[in-house]
Amino acid sequence: MVAVGVAVLSVIPFLPALQADFVAWDDDKIILENTQYRGLGLTQLRWMWSTFHMGHYMPLSWMTLGLDYSVWGMNPVGYHLSNLLLHAGNSVLVFFVARRLLRLTDAFAGKPDTRLLPLTAALAALLFAIHPLRVESVAWVTERRDVLSLFFYLASLLSYLRAAEVNGSGRRGYWGALALFVCALLSKGSAVSLPVVMLIVNVYPLRRVGGVSGWWNDRARQVFRELVPFALFSAAASILSLVALTPPEQLHLAGKVAVSAFSLAFYLWKTLAPFHLSPLYALPEEIRALQGEYLVGYAVAIALMIVLWTQRRRSPGVTAALLVFLAIILPFLGVVQNGPQIAADRYTYHAAPALAILIAAGLAGLRHPSFYARGAIASIVLFGLAVVTWRQTRVWRDSETLWRHVVRLQPQSSLAHNNLGNVFVQRQRISDAVEQYRQAVAITPDFSEAHNNLGVALAMEGQLAEAIVHYRQAVSSKPGYDDAHSNWGIALAGQGQVDLAIEQYRNALDANPKNSGAHTNWGNALARLGHHTEAIAHYQQAVAIQPTSSAHYNWGIALAQQDSLVTAIEHFKAALEINPAYGDASSALRQATQLLEHRRGPRPAITP
Repeated sequence: MVAVGVAVLSVIPFLPALQADFVAWDDDKIILENTQYRGLGLTQLRWMWSTFHMGHYMPLSWMTLGLDYSVWGMNPVGYHLSNLLLHAGNSVLVFFVARRLLRLTDAFAGKPDTRLLPLTAALAALLFAIHPLRVESVAWVTERRDVLSLFFYLASLLSYLRAAEVNGSGRRGYWGALALFVCALLSKGSAVSLPVVMLIVNVYPLRRVGGVSGWWNDRARQVFRELVPFALFSAAASILSLVALTPPEQLHLAGKVAVSAFSLAFYLWKTLAPFHLSPLYALPEEIRALQGEYLVGYAVAIALMIVLWTQRRRSPGVTAALLVFLAIILPFLGVVQNGPQIAADRYTYHAAPALAILIAAGLAGLRHPSFYARGAIASIVLFGLAVVTWRQTRVWRDSETLWRHVVRLQPQSSLAHNNLGNVFVQRQRISDAVEQYRQAVAITPDFSEAHNNLGVALAMEGQLAEAIVHYRQAVSSKPGYDDAHSNWGIALAGQGQVDLAIEQYRNALDANPKNSGAHTNWGNALARLGHHTEAIAHYQQAVAIQPTSSAHYNWGIALAQQDSLVTAIEHFKAALEINPAYGDASSALRQATQLLEHRRGPRPAITP
């Protein structure tokens, strides 16, 4: 019953997510514009198990998204519901892991399973589950990989603990733990820390290694043998993650140290004071390692090291919990910089259970408040966290709400202004988009993506000459920027300079042969010149690279111009399958179908 209560309570603060849409923060690239994951057929499965799309190798996460599509289509409710259910499962697993570990600690060892132990484990699970830092992983569909990976991660740890408590003789539990660990790695590479976590819990509270047990006796060697397969899979996944990630230019060493110390202090502080949370904490343009916030980070890191050293014998549970937290959070502290953020709420998802168990055990270990007083304190804390989590979940309602929230918290974030501009373009609020893009390039003059996007918005307003200026600036800031070359070509074509436009499309494809949009645009230019056969060849290449609604639609138009109405109708239907709201494709399909029926004429009646 306690586990059921944990599951129910862990979901309630996130219920606003069920009314949320997909958001323009990777959901567009992973869910809305990507057709490859849609379904569980052989074609989709082959793609899921071979792709590094968006810098991650996560075939099992793709499979759950494919299942969502099979059940829900493109309705975001189902995707959010799956995230919530997985999070509830994670909360229950934290409860069982916490109960098993706490029972073995000095505070609970030898005591019967009274009400204190399950309630302390439940508190740990809820401190993890309803904390506002969890919102990003739960309310963001893109982070399916987070919730799924932790589910297998915790299940693997629980299975291993059960096997280890019988001195490793529970072989079925051990091999089950290894299989679950592989599933965690195939969901997201952040599960690589599990072998280190297993080693730490073998030291304390299992006491199979170190201390009086020793580090190289028969029992210790058995533990090391158990962990070798886990370590090998972890090493392989780490290498694969680096290959998939293709990280951008890295910070200098002093910058990395500064960012790592800052991030560590940030996560600890936000755990205690989870306010002003943002989907984006932008990495500064320049890292000055002796600035105040970084000095605070160094001080926190040093203080944490002192606590670990001084408490290793007096409070081994504190040391073990903090070591587990550090082992899990370490890969996310900027060791490899992989994005525009200096920190991210989602990076705490796997590490948070360690702190939650530590805090819950600390409250349970207080002597002076009565049992009921401690219960009241815990209830007040949990209620406060739930209220903040509910509000933070509403930030993820839609793209505009999300990016307005970021701009309000970080008005000097050029990326936030750029992304809010993208939202306005999607909603046909072009003048608002232009304003946001102008702010983005004013903050960061060499922000090539913002220059490109500003050019697109200006072109939509008919200001082609100024748009070309910004495309040129985008290419100057980022040589080989294929999308900017392609959009530059569109602007030139709009000015009637079709030959120069084709030259820009060629430049785009020289920079990136897999730019399907450049092929589509080149085809449009050729179609404008009346070269429909050559245009179709480019549409065909575009669809082979990335099936898009615009490529299918324009291919259909070119076929219709050649009087191939039957095949044209197939492409209009394909465009609508990708984007059911594509009005031009719907209109073209209707006209082509009517024209085809008119040509065929009435069918003769069949007489007996």
